[in-house]
This record gives sequence, structure tokens and C-alpha cells, in this order.
Amino acid sequence: MTGMDGDRPARRVLVAYASKMGSTREIAEAIGATLIEAGHRVTVRPAGEVTEVARYDVVVLGSAIYLTRWRGDAVRFLRRHRQALSDKDVWLFHSGPCGKQDATRQLPPPPNVRRLAGRIGARPPITFGGRLDPATARGPLARWVARGELAGDWRNWDEVGAWATSVAEQVVPRA
Repeated sequence: MTGMDGDRPARRVLVAYASKMGSTREIAEAIGATLIEAGHRVTVRPAGEVTEVARYDVVVLGSAIYLTRWRGDAVRFLRRHRQALSDKDVWLFHSGPCGKQDATRQLPPPPNVRRLAGRIGARPPITFGGRLDPATARGPLARWVARGELAGDWRNWDEVGAWATSVAEQVVPRA
């Protein structure tokens, strides 16, 4: 199978994600769809369900970020697959900031994620705005916050698409 330019072989890409309320899952699915459109073979799965990464050439990992922390499944994914990931192209994203001012702000990775990403040579995560829907908010704090000005869908789908397209264009076979 070749890419959209017809001369680069398709890469096997895993898009793994850790999501609490579904917003990060939806971003991962959109990234996967863009990579498929570029001609790559893509699997989109929850990070906690991934048992091996050896068969993939490229890994994209995303996590919801709450109070400056990644979801446990995403951090465990990085730890569990650290050795195998060090031989792969790894791209990271996180999502979660809500509100007019925060949704466009790039957040630094949590210290544990920064260390793990550095050990495997992953690219630093890009931040995408999140979604806070009163109907799907889980937990007392999320439900309380979802009643205020942070409620809404703060994801910028054009930005997600542009980033995914950039990844698709940069994912080339290793020599």
C-alpha cells in the first residue's frame, strides 16, 4: 500500500488514547481518520487495551489532561512500552483546557510524561482544547465546573486536522 503521493509506502500507525469523558477519544479518531486519508494503515485503541506495539512503525499517544496530570492509562502505556517505543516515531498530544482563554494555551507536559517522552525520543505533546459537557461530566468537580463558563466544546478541529496532516506528511519510512 502506498501513501497519497503514490511513492511512499504506507506506515502502520497506532493511535492510542486515554480519555475520561470521550473528548480525547474523538480527537484520536479524527487524527486516525486523517492518517488513513494519507494512505497509512491505522489502528485507534484505548491505551489501556494495547498489549504490544512491535507491529507498528509509528505511535501517536494522546491523553486527557486534568489538573496538569495525564490519565493513568497513558502514563502506564509509556512506561510499559518504553523499550519498544524508543525504536519508533512517537507523537504525543493532550487535550483538556476549556474556556475562552485557556483552550488555545499550550500546556507543558507533566514532569513524569516529559521524562518518559525524553527517554524514548518522543516529540513534545501538542495541546488541544477540550470539551466539558454537563451531560457527560463525570465526578462531582467536573459536574460543578460544567455548569459554569468553562462548559462547551473548546476543540479546534481545524487545528487537530492540521496537526494530523503534518504528522502524516512527516511519517516516512526509516532508512
